[in-house]
Amino acid sequence: MKKLTVVFWAALFILLFFVVYGVIAPDNFQATTAAVRDFISSTFGWYYLLAVTGFVIFCGYIVVSPYGRIKLGKPDDTPDYSYLTWFAMLFSAGMGIGLVFWGAAEPVAHYMTDPPMAETGSDDAVMEAMRFSFFHWGIHAWAIYAVVAMALAYFKFRKDAPGLISGTLGPVLGSYSKGRSGNVIDILAVTATVVGVAGTLGFGAVQINGGVGFLFGVPIGFPSQFVIILIVTVLFMISAYTGLNRGIKILSNVNLVLAVTLFGFLFIFGPTLFNLNLFTNTIGTYIQQLPSMSFRIAPFEEDERAWIDGWTIFYWAWWISWSPFVGSFIARVSKGRTLREFVLGVLLVPAIVGFLWFAIFGGSAIFLEQQGTAAISELATEEALFGVLDNFPLGTVMSLIAITLIGTFFITSADSGTFILGMQTTNGSLTPPKSVKLVWGLMLSITASILLFTGGLQGLENAMIIAALPFSVIMILMAYSLLKSLRIERIALEKEAQKKK
Repeated sequence: MKKLTVVFWAALFILLFFVVYGVIAPDNFQATTAAVRDFISSTFGWYYLLAVTGFVIFCGYIVVSPYGRIKLGKPDDTPDYSYLTWFAMLFSAGMGIGLVFWGAAEPVAHYMTDPPMAETGSDDAVMEAMRFSFFHWGIHAWAIYAVVAMALAYFKFRKDAPGLISGTLGPVLGSYSKGRSGNVIDILAVTATVVGVAGTLGFGAVQINGGVGFLFGVPIGFPSQFVIILIVTVLFMISAYTGLNRGIKILSNVNLVLAVTLFGFLFIFGPTLFNLNLFTNTIGTYIQQLPSMSFRIAPFEEDERAWIDGWTIFYWAWWISWSPFVGSFIARVSKGRTLREFVLGVLLVPAIVGFLWFAIFGGSAIFLEQQGTAAISELATEEALFGVLDNFPLGTVMSLIAITLIGTFFITSADSGTFILGMQTTNGSLTPPKSVKLVWGLMLSITASILLFTGGLQGLENAMIIAALPFSVIMILMAYSLLKSLRIERIALEKEAQKKK
C-alpha cells in the first residue's frame, strides 16, 4: 500500500460519504440526485450535444491529418495484442452489458411506448426507433472513449507521462497539471469512473435478475439484485487477482464467443430478412440524418425535449462518466498502434457490431410486436431480451447463454474497473497492488448496491448524468492538450528532417 496517493484517500472518502448518505437517508438521496439530474439535463443539454459532436469531429480530423501516422508509443513499438483480441477487449470493456441490456429494449420502447417524434406503433416509428438506437450507440459514443484513450496512450507510451488523466494536461495547464490541481483532476476522474462502472454493473445485476425471474420465477427486486452483486463480486475479484493478461484477456475472448453464439442463433432463427432490410435501411438514414440528430435539442417542443433529455442526454452523460475507465483500459491495450489505426478501429468496428446487434435483437422485438406474436413492450426493460428469445426455438437455452454472457460482461467490466482505478490511484502504476484493486472492487459493488437501493434504474441514471458534467470539461482540455502536443512534435520532426537534408 506504499504507492497510494492522496487521490486514493480523497476519492474513497467522497464515495463513502455518498454511500453512507444513501444508506441513512435513501429517499432524500434519491430526491436530491433526481433534482440535480433534472437541472443538468435541462440546463446543459445544448452543451452535451455540442461537446460530444465536437469529439466526433476531433477524431475525424486525427484520421485525415498527418498526425494519424504517429504511434501510440515509441517508433519501434508493436501492438501487444492481435486485432481479434484487441477488438474483443474493446467490445467487452466498452459497452458489453449495455448492448445486451438495451439491444431489444430500446428499439421496442421507441417503437411502442416512447417514440421520439413519430406516431406510436407506426412504420415511421420503426425507422425512428432503429435510427436513434444506432445514434445512441454508434460513432458518438466511441468518439468519447477514443478522445480519452488517445490522450492517455499518447502521453503515457510516447511521452512517458504518468498514466493519469492529469498527466495528459501538461501542454495546457503546465505546472498546474501536477500538485493539488492535478490531484483534483484525478479525483474527479476516479469518482466519475466509480459511478460509471457501478451504474453499468447495476444494469447487469438488474438484467440477470430479470432473466432468472423470467425463467424461474425468482423475485425481481433489490434483495435478489444484491445477492447477484455479491456472487459476481467474488468472481470478478478472483479474475482481478489473475492479472490483465490472464483474467481479462481470457474473459474477453469468452465474451466474444458467447456474444457470437447468441447473435448467430437469433440471426438464423429470427426474422432474418426483416432484420437485414431494417439494418440496411437504418444505416442509410443514420448516415443521412447524423448531422441533424447530433444537434437536435427541440427548444420549442416540450415533449420532444423531454425525450432528448431522457434518452440522448442520458446516453452522452453515461458514455462520458464511463470514459475515464473505458478510455484508460483502451489506452492500456492499444500501445504500438498508430493514431489513424487506433481511431478507425475504436470508432468503426465496435459501432458496426453494435448496429448489427440492434438490428437483430431490436428488429426481432419489433417484428414480434408487429405480428402480434408477443407484447415485448409490456415487459419490464430488463426482461425484454428474454421475452424475445422465448419466442424462438431453444429459447430457454439461449436465455441461459444470455444470462451467462451478462455475467461474464459483468465480471470483465468490474475486473477492468478495479485495474483502472488501481492505476489511477497509485500514480499511474501499470501493476497496481492487489490490495488496492480489492478495495476498489468492493467500492464498485457497494456503490452499485446503494444506487439500486435508493432509486433502481432511475437512480443509476441520475448518478451517471451528475458525474459526467465536470469530467466533460476535462475531456475538452484533454483533446486540446493532445492536439497542441501533436503540433509541437510535428514541428520538431520537420526541423529534424530539414537538418538531415
